Amino acid sequence: MDSNGMSDLAEIPIELIAAGMGATIIEKPLLNADGRIVFGNNKAIITINSKIEYPEKKRFTLAHEIGHLIMHKDHFLHHNDTDATLEYFKKGNQESEANDFASELLMPEKLFKEVSDQYEFSPQLLRFLAEQFKTSITSVVYRYFKVGHHPICIVYSYANKVKYWMRPDSYDHFMKNCTNLNLPSDSVAAEFYSKNKIYSKKESKQSIWKSTWFELKKGENDIDFKFYEYCIVTPKYNTALSVIWED
Repeated sequence: MDSNGMSDLAEIPIELIAAGMGATIIEKPLLNADGRIVFGNNKAIITINSKIEYPEKKRFTLAHEIGHLIMHKDHFLHHNDTDATLEYFKKGNQESEANDFASELLMPEKLFKEVSDQYEFSPQLLRFLAEQFKTSITSVVYRYFKVGHHPICIVYSYANKVKYWMRPDSYDHFMKNCTNLNLPSDSVAAEFYSKNKIYSKKESKQSIWKSTWFELKKGENDIDFKFYEYCIVTPKYNTALSVIWED
């Protein structure tokens, strides 16, 4: 990977970027928040929750707050970012803009595609990309959704209910609209909530039927259509992020 400059990219000192823009970075326990930014007249204080377990997530959280620092200073003086705001890639709002900024800062589109396009899609590829770019697996999933070469669908759930779903605009299969409804009982995500089942890395690619998440076309028999689901669960927040695809 050295030929791609990955080692240099992964060492981007984003703390220095924030400091150079007049931000002081603090790590301390936060209640119900992963990140916080407070604006002053010329300075800003960015607080990162010291209880975040993974340095990759801390790195993305800081990049997200830098996005707020650059784009949203005039919109609020004090702002908390929860796990939900970091994972909800909604269109047309400040959280989406900050997430997009963080994604481009940590995973530049050109380089991300150069690396990811070399491999077939799999959960292992997502984990590999997260390791190479030193960012969270969740952020890699959304980045791959936008610029990856293999179409994937995403379902984000909280407390066994679907909060939102995403499918590529040109995708040939239509997802069932189950927003705010219980997860399909035969989905991998439902196993987490009903059985506290979390698959190992070796077992993370689980077979499902098309009918689990998608509408069947006239004359289709769901037994003929095998899809796969990779579920990234966060027990601390009671959330599950399902990645769904067809080989």
